[in-house]
Amino acid sequence: MLVYNATKQQFIDDVRANIITDAIENEVARKLNRNSPRNEVTSWENSLRFMMSVLLDEGIPASAGVAIEYNIPLTNRRVDFILTGKNHQRDDSAVIVELKQWQSVEVTKKDAIVRTQLGSGIRETNHPSYQAWSYAALIEDYNETVRSESIRLVPCAYLHNMKQADAINDPFYEHHTRRAPVFISRDAMLLSEFLSQHIKYGDSSNIMYRIEHGVIKPSKNLADALVSMMQGNGEFVMIDDQKLVYETAIDLAHRATNGNKQCLVVKGGPGTGKSVVAINLLVELTSREMMTQYVSRNSAPREVFKKKLTGSRKKTHIDNLFKGSGSYVNAAPDTFHALIVDEAHRLNEKSGMYQNMGESQIKEVILASRFSIFFIDEAQRVTMKDVGTVEEIRRRAEECGADVQELDLVSQFRCNGSDGYLAWLDHALQVRTTANTDLDDIDYDFRVFDDPSALRRAILEKNRTANKARMVAGYCWPWASKKDKQAMDIVFPDHGFAAQWNLDDDGMLWAIADQSVEQIGCIHTCQGLEFDYVGVIIGDDFVIRDGRVVTNAEKRARQDRSVHGYKIMHKNEPAHARALADQIIKNTYRTLMTRGQKGCYVYATDPETRKYFADFVRSRAEVERPVVSEKSGSLNGLNLPIVSREQAEPFERHVPVYDLSIAAGDFSEMQVAEAEHWVELPDFMRASPGLFVSRVVGESMNRRIPNGAWCLFRANPGGTRQGKIVVVQHRSIEDPDHGGSFTVKLYQSEKIEEYGEYVNQRIVLKPQTNAFGYRDIVLEDELEDLKVIGEFLSVL
Repeated sequence: MLVYNATKQQFIDDVRANIITDAIENEVARKLNRNSPRNEVTSWENSLRFMMSVLLDEGIPASAGVAIEYNIPLTNRRVDFILTGKNHQRDDSAVIVELKQWQSVEVTKKDAIVRTQLGSGIRETNHPSYQAWSYAALIEDYNETVRSESIRLVPCAYLHNMKQADAINDPFYEHHTRRAPVFISRDAMLLSEFLSQHIKYGDSSNIMYRIEHGVIKPSKNLADALVSMMQGNGEFVMIDDQKLVYETAIDLAHRATNGNKQCLVVKGGPGTGKSVVAINLLVELTSREMMTQYVSRNSAPREVFKKKLTGSRKKTHIDNLFKGSGSYVNAAPDTFHALIVDEAHRLNEKSGMYQNMGESQIKEVILASRFSIFFIDEAQRVTMKDVGTVEEIRRRAEECGADVQELDLVSQFRCNGSDGYLAWLDHALQVRTTANTDLDDIDYDFRVFDDPSALRRAILEKNRTANKARMVAGYCWPWASKKDKQAMDIVFPDHGFAAQWNLDDDGMLWAIADQSVEQIGCIHTCQGLEFDYVGVIIGDDFVIRDGRVVTNAEKRARQDRSVHGYKIMHKNEPAHARALADQIIKNTYRTLMTRGQKGCYVYATDPETRKYFADFVRSRAEVERPVVSEKSGSLNGLNLPIVSREQAEPFERHVPVYDLSIAAGDFSEMQVAEAEHWVELPDFMRASPGLFVSRVVGESMNRRIPNGAWCLFRANPGGTRQGKIVVVQHRSIEDPDHGGSFTVKLYQSEKIEEYGEYVNQRIVLKPQTNAFGYRDIVLEDELEDLKVIGEFLSVL
């Protein structure tokens, strides 16, 4: 997603006219559905004026592109400023500029980490050169268009308020400043020269537009990347808070070798990279010949990791790297250099099969190692025996004489990088009050099903791509198939649905077993793991009554150990028991509903609960109908699943196909209803209201759109059209390819100020072609009659 996009000249004009921050603020509100805090607006006002001054250099072409606040795909991170154009060799280039308001920094002993004033105090954070480089690396990693079309990404940083460069350019950071040079206040002319070196010619090929709408590579899965990571390959670029946690942990591990015990508590929600950082630390500390182990209470992630590593090294070595949390009851003090505890919220008080050994798993880990790190999300405590809290870790560390530090992970990599979905989920489950009260503008595939069989078909369909979609459920059904292999566990006769819990044969490897998609997992077999898509069955332990969540631990199956002891506790302390069970049940569904990187599909056994969740998505589409995967028609060259109007799931799974001339006439609700063909978009594209598919004929746009290509458009686009490829209609247009009064062209406008407002004086519709004979279409009269029908998004 991109907040602002214009030419260099238009950007300069907007800054001079004092409208740049209003334009950005309005687009943030429209596209991100949030208000901009005052400090963010002030930052734009200050930094963008400095960037305008830098861009006044005539060596930087006026037609270079300027992009502001670009959201990196599949994350919640945004790039401050990007300048696009062509370098001296006429290669497409994009210079990424990380802007900082900092006035001074201090050098640390941690790689790529500096200290500076942030908020109310001096804090450690990423060196801006590393930050700029890591953002460029992420874009290149995720965006296949950047790689396949050889778009050069050049990172740098501009600290326009900083007067002294000694610390920020300290030789300790040379590795990073060479990859992404940093410029301070007095380096404004040097920055201009740097930009002109990489952007010699203007952006004549819509570079930022191609990046924004490029093909996105699927997110990496930690388990799949494990073997390569254990071989020392950097499979995941650590950004921002992840890098800080990683470097702090390495520093503390070395400090603890000859000094006091060290303990680091890392708080982070689902998808913030806790396990990625944990595995990277296991690899790095082991390579430094420190005796290190990865520890988790839940065996599912351990067993999956072990399975993935099988064949790459000896079994004894693998088993010695991954341990259960009860392994340290009898360990001698300081046996290990480092113990890395993942999912620390799942730690129990005592160890052993009967929970009768030791005093505290937290204390045992701290005593057994010189350095211990606990990755924790208290909102994922899902049994009554889970004692992992920040307060308890701090208390036990103090008992053991260990120094304690706390850090946070906030960068979001799951749920399509959507903080909004996670905040909405907390609101919907009534875990906490948030501002995200609906799913509007949240880029995550959330669906509600009236039929569990339809949900299963949807998950089966998604699983065909990479075996990374699974069904899970609250533990509300007895595990009958544990003793009788033919018995069904979860049965809904009215819907013809019957399924088994995950088979005992697969054990904790259910999440990656080849034929396990038909089975249903529970919290114990999926916590700590992730899928592309997750289908969640909500049982009667969680229902909605008059808009309020009502939980009932007694609706859980008797085999579920999560609420073991509830009845005795309820007899002695009923209020406490109900409150604890309520928290556990909500946490369970919060955890289940955040296992999907791309989407979460839901079926609730209770009708009122189903309606409650369905109401959140009604603004985007009606509750799901059964999935239709068969093709009901074919359109020459459109190699995607096509269905009829009757079979379509409008704007949830399918978008309409139009003749472009008809669409140009007037994109209306009538047309949507009467569209004969509907097409299913590829997995990496999200269907949403307003999208449509049409064919572009002719050579006038062949540098971007091949003749005859099927393309995805957004109808009636809002916001600025400057520099975008659009479908427009005007009575004065006679398109050279088809003769109609509509055309697909690059839109450029020239504005003048009238009565304090900027209005179009001239609109130029530019072909982007290598063919001879195409000219600009220039409109100067009756511009108010011009209709922008749709915005080009991508070639399919």
